[in-house]
Amino acid sequence: MAKLYFNYSTMNAGKSTLLLQAAHNYEERGMSVYRMTAAFDDRAGQGKIGSRIGFAREADTFSPSDDLFARIKDVLAETELACIFIDEAQFLTPDQVWQLARVADDLGVPVMAYGLRVDFQGQLFPGSATLLALADSLREVRTICHCGRKATMVVRKDDQGRVMTEGAQVQIGGNETYVSLCRKHWRQETGSL
Repeated sequence: MAKLYFNYSTMNAGKSTLLLQAAHNYEERGMSVYRMTAAFDDRAGQGKIGSRIGFAREADTFSPSDDLFARIKDVLAETELACIFIDEAQFLTPDQVWQLARVADDLGVPVMAYGLRVDFQGQLFPGSATLLALADSLREVRTICHCGRKATMVVRKDDQGRVMTEGAQVQIGGNETYVSLCRKHWRQETGSL
């Protein structure tokens, strides 16, 4: 029975690296996989999944209006797939998460989604909240705070290095914008004591 998996963490935990490694393991054994990432996240290049350590692979992109069940069903009509890999899964809509659950349930192909759990304000992303509710298997990918404790939160910094506590939920950025922290240090940085 195929399952829907959600691998989640904060920034800089290596989610994309793990995705690329898992996809490579399938491909190395002669199995086909289908990789997707959010259309507006082009840090690694348009239509690419990239990791901070330099690995990158081509991927199809998804936008909020896409029907992922229909798209994957079309791909399956042309190619047998062993697994579907979704990067930046926090940007899925709740409907798209349900569509991916249908891929696992009705089409019998495992779906492995990788993404952030919470935003810089400590709020769940809608896609992540739905994945936490629906996924058959949850896996936390761990990273650490500067103090050595497990990082579960992230702060966003402006171009002057000041911690932001307001703004749009989505702003694409990397190490220059986001810092992963434990909850205690997130509370200190954001003034949420």
